[in-house]
Amino acid sequence: MRLRDVEAGDVDAYVRMRCDAVMMAGLGGPLPRDRVEARLRKDVVEVAEDRAWIKMIVPDGAGPEVVAGGVTLWSYEEDGAAVTEVGWMVLPEFQGRGLAKAAVRELLDAAAADGRWGPVHAHPAVTNGPSNGICRALGFWLLGERDVSFADRVLRCNHWVVAPGEHVGSGTE
Repeated sequence: MRLRDVEAGDVDAYVRMRCDAVMMAGLGGPLPRDRVEARLRKDVVEVAEDRAWIKMIVPDGAGPEVVAGGVTLWSYEEDGAAVTEVGWMVLPEFQGRGLAKAAVRELLDAAAADGRWGPVHAHPAVTNGPSNGICRALGFWLLGERDVSFADRVLRCNHWVVAPGEHVGSGTE
């Protein structure tokens, strides 16, 4: 598995990940295509300006146009403080291969080397067993449940946090 920056040509992967009812079940349901296409344009700009790391997951042996999913690291302000969050999605035909876990680990390793992101939070839906399992396996600490706003929806999520460089697979275990 390798990661590459999101590109304007990734619209099909974005639509498959965000407009599909099954893929978006834990995130309140599918999003409208026009909103997803606008998000891709915004994401490409954020990557170009180095405000977020938005990576496409490319399976081993595949060309860069083959996308298995995505992993993102971004910061925002909450209650006056900067918060860094990681999120990921893997398309159904690539699930169960460990790609999401490897992608999150690689992004956390990069965040540790970069040094600017601070503690990294993750908010998988309380019902998303695989994503909660990734957090557990990579050494995130479960802080509890909380309501999270996403795409004008309120979701019940588990709140996990990890310090980059202290996660499993970082060479510190």
